[in-house]
Amino acid sequence: MLDMDVNQGAGLQRMALQSAPRVVAVASHGQQQGELPLLWSLCTTLVDLGHSVAVLDATTIESADNPGLAHMLDDAHLQGDDSSAPLSWSVIPAALGLAQLCQPMARPGGSLAPLSELFQRYGIVVIYAQAGLLADLLPDSGIEPLLTVAPVKMSAVTAYQALKQLLQSTKLRPTMAAIVGEPPLNNTAASHSPVTNLQHCALTFLGYRLDALAVRALQPQERRSDDMCRLALRLLENAMPLHRHQFIGSH
Repeated sequence: MLDMDVNQGAGLQRMALQSAPRVVAVASHGQQQGELPLLWSLCTTLVDLGHSVAVLDATTIESADNPGLAHMLDDAHLQGDDSSAPLSWSVIPAALGLAQLCQPMARPGGSLAPLSELFQRYGIVVIYAQAGLLADLLPDSGIEPLLTVAPVKMSAVTAYQALKQLLQSTKLRPTMAAIVGEPPLNNTAASHSPVTNLQHCALTFLGYRLDALAVRALQPQERRSDDMCRLALRLLENAMPLHRHQFIGSH
Protein backbone atom coordinates (compact mmCIF):
# COMPACT_ATOMS: atom_id res chain seq x y z
CA MET A 1 0.00 0.00 0.00
CA LEU A 2 2.85 2.38 0.77
CA ASP A 3 4.35 1.82 -2.68
CA MET A 4 0.98 2.45 -4.27
CA ASP A 5 0.59 5.74 -2.38
CA VAL A 6 4.08 6.84 -3.37
CA ASN A 7 3.53 5.96 -7.03
CA GLN A 8 0.18 7.73 -7.04
CA GLY A 9 1.70 10.84 -5.50
CA ALA A 10 4.56 10.85 -8.00
CA GLY A 11 2.08 10.51 -10.84
CA LEU A 12 0.04 13.46 -9.57
CA GLN A 13 3.18 15.55 -9.26
CA ARG A 14 4.15 14.76 -12.87
CA MET A 15 0.66 15.78 -14.02
CA ALA A 16 0.94 19.04 -12.09
CA LEU A 17 4.30 19.82 -13.70
CA GLN A 18 2.95 19.08 -17.18
CA SER A 19 -0.02 21.43 -16.66
CA ALA A 20 2.04 24.22 -15.04
CA PRO A 21 2.46 27.47 -16.96
CA ARG A 22 5.86 27.98 -18.55
CA VAL A 23 7.94 31.15 -18.47
CA VAL A 24 9.75 32.59 -21.47
CA ALA A 25 11.57 35.92 -21.58
CA VAL A 26 12.01 38.67 -24.15
CA ALA A 27 14.83 41.16 -23.57
CA SER A 28 14.02 44.82 -24.19
CA HIS A 29 16.98 46.98 -25.19
CA GLY A 30 15.31 50.24 -26.10
CA GLN A 31 14.40 49.37 -29.69
CA GLN A 32 10.68 48.82 -29.36
CA GLN A 33 10.14 49.72 -33.00
CA GLY A 34 11.57 46.32 -33.81
CA GLU A 35 10.87 44.44 -30.56
CA LEU A 36 7.14 45.00 -30.16
CA PRO A 37 5.97 43.78 -33.59
CA LEU A 38 7.98 40.60 -33.10
CA LEU A 39 6.67 40.16 -29.53
CA TRP A 40 3.06 40.51 -30.66
CA SER A 41 3.65 38.10 -33.56
CA LEU A 42 5.20 35.64 -31.12
CA CYS A 43 2.19 35.87 -28.81
CA THR A 44 -0.20 35.41 -31.72
CA THR A 45 1.73 32.33 -32.81
CA LEU A 46 1.65 30.85 -29.29
CA VAL A 47 -2.12 31.40 -29.16
CA ASP A 48 -2.50 29.76 -32.57
CA LEU A 49 -0.54 26.80 -31.21
CA GLY A 50 -3.11 26.40 -28.45
CA HIS A 51 -1.57 28.32 -25.54
CA SER A 52 -3.09 31.10 -23.47
CA VAL A 53 -0.50 33.84 -22.94
CA ALA A 54 0.09 36.44 -20.22
CA VAL A 55 2.67 39.12 -21.06
CA LEU A 56 4.25 40.80 -18.03
CA ASP A 57 5.36 44.11 -19.53
CA ALA A 58 8.14 45.64 -17.43
CA THR A 59 8.35 48.62 -19.80
CA THR A 60 4.96 49.82 -18.48
CA ILE A 61 4.50 51.10 -14.92
CA GLU A 62 1.41 50.11 -12.95
CA SER A 63 -0.88 52.89 -11.73
CA ALA A 64 -4.32 53.34 -10.21
CA ASP A 65 -5.71 53.94 -13.70
CA ASN A 66 -3.66 51.11 -15.21
CA PRO A 67 -3.36 48.36 -12.54
CA GLY A 68 -1.05 45.44 -13.07
CA LEU A 69 1.27 42.95 -11.43
CA ALA A 70 2.08 45.09 -8.37
CA HIS A 71 -1.61 45.30 -7.51
CA MET A 72 -2.05 41.55 -8.04
CA LEU A 73 0.85 40.80 -5.69
CA ASP A 74 -0.56 43.12 -3.01
CA ASP A 75 -4.23 42.18 -3.26
CA ALA A 76 -5.25 38.53 -3.24
CA HIS A 77 -8.72 39.46 -4.54
CA LEU A 78 -7.17 40.50 -7.86
CA GLN A 79 -5.65 37.07 -8.41
CA GLY A 80 -8.83 35.73 -9.93
CA ASP A 81 -10.72 32.49 -9.56
CA ASP A 82 -8.99 29.29 -10.64
CA SER A 83 -12.25 28.09 -12.18
CA SER A 84 -12.55 31.07 -14.53
CA ALA A 85 -11.07 30.83 -17.99
CA PRO A 86 -8.20 33.20 -18.84
CA LEU A 87 -8.17 35.39 -21.89
CA SER A 88 -6.24 33.87 -24.77
CA TRP A 89 -3.78 36.77 -24.60
CA SER A 90 -3.38 39.37 -21.85
CA VAL A 91 -0.83 42.19 -21.47
CA ILE A 92 -0.23 43.22 -17.86
CA PRO A 93 1.79 46.28 -16.72
CA ALA A 94 4.56 44.85 -14.55
CA ALA A 95 7.45 47.28 -13.99
CA LEU A 96 6.87 47.71 -10.25
CA GLY A 97 5.73 44.15 -9.63
CA LEU A 98 8.75 42.51 -11.26
CA ALA A 99 11.08 44.92 -9.45
CA GLN A 100 9.36 43.88 -6.21
CA LEU A 101 10.09 40.22 -6.97
CA CYS A 102 13.79 41.08 -7.28
CA GLN A 103 14.01 42.36 -3.69
CA PRO A 104 16.52 40.39 -1.57
CA MET A 105 14.19 38.30 0.55
CA ALA A 106 13.72 34.61 1.14
CA ARG A 107 11.08 33.25 -1.22
CA PRO A 108 10.37 29.52 -1.12
CA GLY A 109 10.77 28.36 -4.69
CA GLY A 110 12.65 31.44 -5.87
CA SER A 111 11.75 34.98 -6.91
CA LEU A 112 9.15 33.86 -9.46
CA ALA A 113 7.24 31.65 -7.02
CA PRO A 114 4.39 34.19 -6.51
CA LEU A 115 3.70 34.09 -10.25
CA SER A 116 2.82 30.40 -10.05
CA GLU A 117 -0.29 31.25 -8.02
CA LEU A 118 -1.24 34.31 -10.02
CA PHE A 119 -0.98 32.78 -13.50
CA GLN A 120 -1.68 29.10 -12.96
CA ARG A 121 -4.55 29.25 -15.47
CA TYR A 122 -2.30 30.43 -18.30
CA GLY A 123 -0.17 28.23 -20.49
CA ILE A 124 2.67 30.68 -21.14
CA VAL A 125 3.94 33.66 -19.14
CA VAL A 126 6.12 36.02 -21.21
CA ILE A 127 8.36 38.38 -19.21
CA TYR A 128 9.24 41.41 -21.35
CA ALA A 129 11.94 43.38 -19.54
CA GLN A 130 15.39 44.91 -19.86
CA ALA A 131 18.41 42.65 -19.59
CA GLY A 132 19.34 43.83 -16.09
CA LEU A 133 15.94 42.92 -14.69
CA LEU A 134 15.96 39.55 -16.43
CA ALA A 135 19.40 38.88 -14.97
CA ASP A 136 18.03 39.49 -11.47
CA LEU A 137 14.87 37.44 -12.03
CA LEU A 138 16.18 34.44 -13.94
CA PRO A 139 19.60 33.31 -12.61
CA ASP A 140 20.18 29.58 -13.14
CA SER A 141 16.74 29.24 -14.75
CA GLY A 142 17.92 27.74 -18.04
CA ILE A 143 15.71 30.20 -19.92
CA GLU A 144 17.14 31.58 -23.16
CA PRO A 145 15.79 35.16 -23.38
CA LEU A 146 14.77 36.30 -26.83
CA LEU A 147 17.00 39.09 -28.10
CA THR A 148 15.71 40.90 -31.17
CA VAL A 149 17.84 42.68 -33.76
CA ALA A 150 15.85 44.81 -36.15
CA PRO A 151 17.04 46.63 -39.29
CA VAL A 152 16.77 50.00 -37.53
CA LYS A 153 19.42 52.44 -36.38
CA MET A 154 21.31 51.48 -33.19
CA SER A 155 19.52 48.14 -32.83
CA ALA A 156 22.75 46.12 -33.07
CA VAL A 157 24.51 48.42 -30.58
CA THR A 158 21.85 48.20 -27.89
CA ALA A 159 21.42 44.47 -28.54
CA TYR A 160 25.16 43.98 -27.96
CA GLN A 161 24.93 45.85 -24.65
CA ALA A 162 22.04 43.62 -23.56
CA LEU A 163 23.88 40.50 -24.71
CA LYS A 164 26.97 41.47 -22.71
CA GLN A 165 24.91 42.05 -19.59
CA LEU A 166 23.09 38.72 -19.91
CA LEU A 167 26.25 36.71 -20.49
CA GLN A 168 28.41 38.35 -17.84
CA SER A 169 25.80 38.77 -15.12
CA THR A 170 24.04 35.41 -15.05
CA LYS A 171 25.38 33.31 -17.92
CA LEU A 172 21.98 33.53 -19.62
CA ARG A 173 22.48 32.57 -23.25
CA PRO A 174 19.91 34.38 -25.36
CA THR A 175 18.12 33.22 -28.46
CA MET A 176 18.64 35.90 -31.09
CA ALA A 177 16.01 36.68 -33.69
CA ALA A 178 17.11 38.77 -36.64
CA ILE A 179 14.24 40.52 -38.37
CA VAL A 180 14.87 40.46 -42.08
CA GLY A 181 13.04 41.96 -45.01
CA GLU A 182 13.64 41.18 -48.64
CA PRO A 183 16.87 39.30 -49.48
CA PRO A 184 19.85 41.68 -49.96
CA LEU A 185 20.79 42.48 -53.53
CA ASN A 186 24.42 41.48 -53.06
CA ASN A 187 26.83 39.82 -50.63
CA THR A 188 28.34 43.16 -49.60
CA ALA A 189 25.03 44.33 -48.15
CA ALA A 190 24.67 41.04 -46.27
CA SER A 191 28.18 41.22 -44.83
CA HIS A 192 27.47 44.66 -43.32
CA SER A 193 24.05 43.82 -41.87
CA PRO A 194 23.34 44.66 -38.19
CA VAL A 195 23.20 40.95 -37.39
CA THR A 196 26.58 40.21 -38.94
CA ASN A 197 28.15 43.14 -37.11
CA LEU A 198 26.65 41.97 -33.81
CA GLN A 199 27.90 38.43 -34.31
CA HIS A 200 31.39 39.74 -35.08
CA CYS A 201 31.45 41.88 -31.93
CA ALA A 202 30.14 39.05 -29.77
CA LEU A 203 32.88 36.70 -30.97
CA THR A 204 35.66 39.31 -30.86
CA PHE A 205 34.96 40.97 -27.53
CA LEU A 206 32.94 38.37 -25.60
CA GLY A 207 34.33 35.16 -27.06
CA TYR A 208 30.75 34.07 -27.73
CA ARG A 209 29.55 32.58 -31.01
CA LEU A 210 26.06 33.97 -31.46
CA ASP A 211 23.67 32.10 -33.71
CA ALA A 212 20.71 33.96 -35.16
CA LEU A 213 17.29 32.79 -36.26
CA ALA A 214 16.15 34.81 -39.25
CA VAL A 215 12.55 35.95 -38.92
CA ARG A 216 10.94 37.46 -41.97
CA ALA A 217 9.26 40.80 -41.40
CA LEU A 218 5.56 40.03 -41.06
CA GLN A 219 2.83 41.87 -42.86
CA PRO A 220 -0.17 43.12 -40.80
CA GLN A 221 -2.56 40.62 -42.37
CA GLU A 222 -0.36 37.63 -41.57
CA ARG A 223 -1.19 35.61 -38.46
CA ARG A 224 1.49 32.98 -38.47
CA SER A 225 4.59 32.04 -40.44
CA ASP A 226 7.04 29.15 -40.43
CA ASP A 227 9.69 31.54 -39.06
CA MET A 228 7.55 32.42 -36.06
CA CYS A 229 6.63 28.80 -35.41
CA ARG A 230 10.29 27.82 -35.31
CA LEU A 231 11.05 30.71 -32.98
CA ALA A 232 8.14 29.89 -30.65
CA LEU A 233 9.12 26.23 -30.42
CA ARG A 234 12.75 27.17 -29.76
CA LEU A 235 11.72 29.37 -26.83
CA LEU A 236 9.38 26.71 -25.44
CA GLU A 237 12.20 24.16 -25.44
CA ASN A 238 13.99 26.23 -22.77
CA ALA A 239 10.94 27.56 -20.92
CA MET A 240 10.79 27.22 -17.14
CA PRO A 241 7.71 25.57 -15.56
CA LEU A 242 5.94 27.50 -12.81
CA HIS A 243 4.53 24.74 -10.64
CA ARG A 244 2.91 25.37 -7.31
CA HIS A 245 5.10 24.67 -4.31
CA GLN A 246 2.92 22.38 -2.30
CA PHE A 247 2.94 18.74 -1.21
CA ILE A 248 0.48 16.53 -3.00
CA GLY A 249 -1.14 13.85 -0.86
CA SER A 250 0.90 14.81 2.21
CA HIS A 251 -1.89 13.80 4.50
